[in-house]
Amino acid sequence: MASPTLNTPLLFHGTFIHSVSPEQVEIILNGLLVVSHEGKIIFLRANVPAPDVKKLLGFLPGLPNVSDLPIRFLTRGEFLVPGFIDTHNHAPQWTQRGTGRGLQIMDWLNKVTFPHEAKFEDPEYARRTYASCVEGFIKQGVTTASYYGSLHGEATKILADTCLEKGQRALVGKCNMARNAPSFYCDKSNKESIDVTEDFIAHVEKIDPTGQLVQPILTPRFAICCDEELLAGIGNIARKNPSMMIQTHFNETKQEVAVTKELFPQFDNEADLYEHFGLFSQRTIMAHCIYPNEYEIGKIKANDVGVAHCPVSNTTGGEWGAAPIKEYLEMGIKVGLGTDSGGGFSSSILDATRQAFITSLGRELMTDGKDPALTLNECFYLATLGGAKVCCMADKIGTFEVGKEFDALEISTVVEDGQSTVVEDDDSAEVMFEKFLMTGDDRNIVKVFVKGRSIKK
Repeated sequence: MASPTLNTPLLFHGTFIHSVSPEQVEIILNGLLVVSHEGKIIFLRANVPAPDVKKLLGFLPGLPNVSDLPIRFLTRGEFLVPGFIDTHNHAPQWTQRGTGRGLQIMDWLNKVTFPHEAKFEDPEYARRTYASCVEGFIKQGVTTASYYGSLHGEATKILADTCLEKGQRALVGKCNMARNAPSFYCDKSNKESIDVTEDFIAHVEKIDPTGQLVQPILTPRFAICCDEELLAGIGNIARKNPSMMIQTHFNETKQEVAVTKELFPQFDNEADLYEHFGLFSQRTIMAHCIYPNEYEIGKIKANDVGVAHCPVSNTTGGEWGAAPIKEYLEMGIKVGLGTDSGGGFSSSILDATRQAFITSLGRELMTDGKDPALTLNECFYLATLGGAKVCCMADKIGTFEVGKEFDALEISTVVEDGQSTVVEDDDSAEVMFEKFLMTGDDRNIVKVFVKGRSIKK
């Protein structure tokens, strides 16, 4: 496990960029930022000339001796942004990304995904794959991920262990699925599904008792794979643990909506279904949310449910879907981004950010301008502060506010082996930031910090 504290505080001087609201990005120039031993931001001030930094540090109350510590002076073309947050990620699908394109969801699950996820019955396979998965997402700047595991308890414990060992902040859940899946990849009974879930929760609480990095999250795969008894059992766990997060899929495809309606004819819609079982609250992350009617959107807002927007998978699977993200944001609904690998093909939140922008242009066209396209500022918000709100962590991460934990990415737009747009002498910080968002990749992410610890290899 990573050390709970830093050896020395961290000091940065330069450009820091974070979201203040969905529409507004704040660019702090000549900023001075101090991170404590505990990994929290304890000082932030803009417009501090570099020659004055040492002198200023010597007069700050509550910061003894930091004036003698090394300072990371960010140069032109370098800046800090908050860590990326992946609100919807199927960890077992790490090695199947990009496969099964063009298949409708039920065929894709049965022909590609379920046979692949069944491999995680082998703990050694899980250990190898999850090590690659977590390292891969850290490389892409994902400091926090909400992971679906497989249905296997042991493998999902390994996923939680791996996140903790590598220092990534994570919500990790054992998938509940006791029907409508092949016999080789199905919980043997509702009781087994619940028992394995409770055992997994106990494991996470043992390895990270205060949830500093890793927390369990209840994960019914979707209603199609769960009957009333199983959903009620998961809802019972949720009631007993009111601070525990919940995640599942919602209005992902037209086929999924139709099949769910056939299986649960007593409910007019998925919002009422999940609410009935106690799984539709401010602690819930609903992935996709492409086709809700106005009633369901109202229920999402009223219950403060979070939306995990997955624009890559929504537009490259069996059908093309554009969720009403602008409407959600204007209503004050919590929205973040998800890579949704392997429903998506990319492990990059930067790719998801760009695809969110592109998909919103399609949404604007589809609605004759009634649902305007997202701005790039809004897309960056989804990748950072928006995701923190969806994961109920905005009090701890997502911006560089004093008191929050230092989850951050050190970006360089001038790395020699990068493919991002060349930075020119007259480029402003705003232009360099836009060039990174639209053309950068993992090579521009020089360092990844979680609670002040550098975790990117």
